[in-house]
Amino acid sequence: MPATTGIQLTAWEVGLWGLLLLCAVVFTVNTVRKAAVHGAPDGGHPDLQGHLGHRDREFVKEPDATFWNIFAGLVVIVPAVVIPALASPAVGLLMLFLGVAAAIAAFAVGRTLERNRQDRSGFTEAAARHDALLARWQRYELDPAKGIDFPGMSDVSVPQTAALVRALQEAQRCRLTAGTDYARAVEKLDVAMVEAEAAAGVSAS
Repeated sequence: MPATTGIQLTAWEVGLWGLLLLCAVVFTVNTVRKAAVHGAPDGGHPDLQGHLGHRDREFVKEPDATFWNIFAGLVVIVPAVVIPALASPAVGLLMLFLGVAAAIAAFAVGRTLERNRQDRSGFTEAAARHDALLARWQRYELDPAKGIDFPGMSDVSVPQTAALVRALQEAQRCRLTAGTDYARAVEKLDVAMVEAEAAAGVSAS
C-alpha cells in the first residue's frame, strides 16, 4: 500500500528495523523480568550503599537504572514499529507481531534460564548464606549505634572493608549470572566479612 506520508523503505531497511526491534525487545523484556524476579532494582537485598565511596557503590543498581534501560528500549521499539507502519501499514503490522513474538520468546527463555540458574548445585544453600551475610552487613549500615561503634565497617579506605565491598559485588554478580561459582563467591564473602569485622574491632560472637 502506498505510504501517505511519502516515506519509502527498501527491503534491507525494513530488515534493519526488524533486527533493531528484536534486539530492543529482548533487552527491554530482560530488564523488566529481572526487576520483577528480584523484587527491586538491587535484587531485593538491603541497601548496601550507606557511606561507601562512589566507585564502590557502582555495584548497587540504582532505581533509575531500570527506568532508563526500559526507556532506552522503548526509544528503539516505538520507531521500529511506527516508521515501517508509515511506509506500509502491512509492514507495520508485521513489525508489531514480530515485537510481540520476540517479547514472548525472550520472557520464556529468560524464565527457563532463571530456573536453571536456581537449580544449580548448592544454589539454595549459598543463597541463604548470602542473605544472612547481607543482613549482617546491613546492621552496620542501618543501625546508628553500630555505625558509631564500628565506623571502619563503612570506611572503604580501610583495606579489609574495601575487600568486603568487592566480595559483596562479586557474590551478587555470581548470584545473577549462570555458569559462575556462586558458592565459592559466598565463601569468599564470608571470609571478607570476618576480616573486615576483625579490623573494625568487632568482637567475635
